[in-house]
Amino acid sequence: MASERRQYVRFAFYRLDPAWRRLSAADRDSGRQELGNIMERWADRILLRTYSTIGTRGDCDFLVWQVSTELDDFQAMASDIASSEMGAYLDTPYSYLSMTKHSTYVKDHVHPDQEGTRLVIAPGDCKYLFVYPFVKTRAWYTLPFAERQRMMNKHISSGHKYPSVKINTTYSFGLDDQEFVLAFETDEPADFLDLVQELRDTEASSYTLRDTPIFTCVVSPIREILESLKHEARQEALR
Repeated sequence: MASERRQYVRFAFYRLDPAWRRLSAADRDSGRQELGNIMERWADRILLRTYSTIGTRGDCDFLVWQVSTELDDFQAMASDIASSEMGAYLDTPYSYLSMTKHSTYVKDHVHPDQEGTRLVIAPGDCKYLFVYPFVKTRAWYTLPFAERQRMMNKHISSGHKYPSVKINTTYSFGLDDQEFVLAFETDEPADFLDLVQELRDTEASSYTLRDTPIFTCVVSPIREILESLKHEARQEALR
């Protein structure tokens, strides 16, 4: 029914098989070069950001945040990665699919530096991205809209106390297992921690069914991420 063009969004978290590190140095270099080229080609076609999760998660190594007006782009890109030399050693322990749309609750509360336009993802230059899937209880949807809006007003006003944190809310109803995917950008992890703790006290949070796993991601070009996985560099550092 929406006449405005929306964007599809995918958060793909990749994990590298330790077996890759036992390959020859030449094979590892070749694989890194090929995968870097693939990512850069796709970055010319769609909105693409890469983030390292090395040291912040134990079950994945990096995130590829992808945004496109065509859902087929995600399948084509995933196929390119899987078909690469390094793709044989990568799996995706987490992958979340969503879309942009206007929020039901923030029409009168939009703060351009925090909420954006909703239909268009416009990442800033922040160092950190915090991502998690989100599901409300069914009881939430049975409440009268005015009651939900009242609770969300408090929820939203709490967020505005932390202007250093920008939220990107995308929607997954019918597309994936979760209902929303939330992605918060900031240069101040402490502000995000305080914000999340404060939101726990709001009435609306009592209707949260699930908001994990939570990923702390550090922005990094894909070639730097792949370089950080370089076995030779680690061996040299130990000498």
